[in-house]
Amino acid sequence: MTGFFFFAAIIIGTLAITFSASKRTTSTNDFYAAGNRLSGLQNGFAIAGDFVSAASFLGITGMIALYGFDGFFYAIGFFCSYLIILLLIAEPMHNLGRYTLADSIAVRFPTLRLRGMIALTTLILTIIYMMAQLVGAGALIFLLLDLPYEVAVMVIGLLMTVFVVIGGMVATSWIQIVKSVLLLFGTLMLCLMVLARFDWSLLTLFEQVSKTSTSTEQLLEAGHMFSQSSDTFSLYLALLLGTSGLPHIVTRFYTVSNAKASRQSVITAVFIIGGFYLMTVVLGLGASLLVGPDQLLSAGDNGNLAAPLLALALGGNFWMAFMSAVAFATILAVVTGLVLSGSSAFAHDIYTVMLRKGIATEKQQMYAAKISAIAVGVISTLLAVSSKQLNAAFVVSFAFTVAASSLLPIILLSFYWSRYTEKGAIVGSMSGLISSLLLAVISPTFMNPIDGIIRAEPLFPLQYPGIISIPIGFIVSLLVSLWSQKSSNHGDFAYMQVKAHLGSSENDLVLPQNSSRTETGTYSEIETESEIGSASQQAN
Repeated sequence: MTGFFFFAAIIIGTLAITFSASKRTTSTNDFYAAGNRLSGLQNGFAIAGDFVSAASFLGITGMIALYGFDGFFYAIGFFCSYLIILLLIAEPMHNLGRYTLADSIAVRFPTLRLRGMIALTTLILTIIYMMAQLVGAGALIFLLLDLPYEVAVMVIGLLMTVFVVIGGMVATSWIQIVKSVLLLFGTLMLCLMVLARFDWSLLTLFEQVSKTSTSTEQLLEAGHMFSQSSDTFSLYLALLLGTSGLPHIVTRFYTVSNAKASRQSVITAVFIIGGFYLMTVVLGLGASLLVGPDQLLSAGDNGNLAAPLLALALGGNFWMAFMSAVAFATILAVVTGLVLSGSSAFAHDIYTVMLRKGIATEKQQMYAAKISAIAVGVISTLLAVSSKQLNAAFVVSFAFTVAASSLLPIILLSFYWSRYTEKGAIVGSMSGLISSLLLAVISPTFMNPIDGIIRAEPLFPLQYPGIISIPIGFIVSLLVSLWSQKSSNHGDFAYMQVKAHLGSSENDLVLPQNSSRTETGTYSEIETESEIGSASQQAN
């Protein structure tokens, strides 16, 4: 009964936020970007709410409990990835884009083919990432309310769709902010309860873990999660690079009003995410000692329930219900952001720009956004129902691999390489996307003669394909760009650099006479350093 009341409180609270936000969601700018009204601090909390997902709270805690140091490397990879965003992506992304990732790239390559490919990749990533959240949600509600897994997933799918359709980015952002506060409070309380059992000393906790570990499984040593070092490297490469290519993360920089606020957003998010991941070490090792690997595995969810089971061992049913409700809020916050990202890609990039040539009315755009949100929610829910046996952290890590292989090359090379071409962007990104998906399907994670989704011997030996697919995305982009130097559009690199780093609008820039850039977004390249300097001076 306690669990029911906590879950009901979360649902009622989020619905109240959603209906309040619906009154402030009157335009497409409100729906996609919260009217650019969030402060850097608010957006930082929202980014943390978007990023610290079920994979972090449920999956990583379980992995640390089962694999110790190896599991903690998940957290390190997630955390360090934000340095790349802070240094290379946050400010240019805010200055260049409006609603979606494709908007930023279109400043240099305003072609429908590339925009469509980015939108398609965004939709694929959204569905993959949402599967992880819904898998964790199903296991959680089954534990607490004893609802069948399939019913639990469908309930979450319905709720997240309602939140996005009614409230848009305003509701999504405030749900994420509230969720971040709840998660930090709950995690901190649970950490203190663990430390109280070990004389308030991390060293005592580590000593107990070392003493109870078997000779073959020393949790404080590396090398237990994977049998091959190449699998370990492949995973960490995906975690480090993948965040910078996740559309639902990078598009959050459109919700603030200026570049300074976008940088403050990242700094705030780094502190929140870093503090949380440090606490997952205490939770994971505490679960290993106080709950035990056997009980974690007997729950049948690959360690996804480590945090709630730890709360049960320390504080009884009340604390388990509270932490499960916090995890539930975590999942709701993340999936609403994901649904909105996928909806924006379809409604803005495909419907408004590609099909309607930018002349759709506000009403038509809002209608398309809401219909696409429903479609994304339904597809993700159906896939999650059939993926119960997957660990939430694995599915998220796979999404990171796809993002780093397909979208990150486009972002970095468009922003920072003058010889990048449209053909290089399209062919390179598609190569990364297809290779990551194909290699994952034929990997041991999906192909296993005993209990795999595909009952057959795996054709690819590694669980994570990032070590192959990420280089493919970058190398093919580079080679095709070099090969197509004379025949393909390079885009207006100098104009993009000025706009990205000075934050000037197109109307603020007086371009050189030999530039053919027009109001419709068709332009030629600005070549010389003197012309770049001239454009910069005019922007200032």
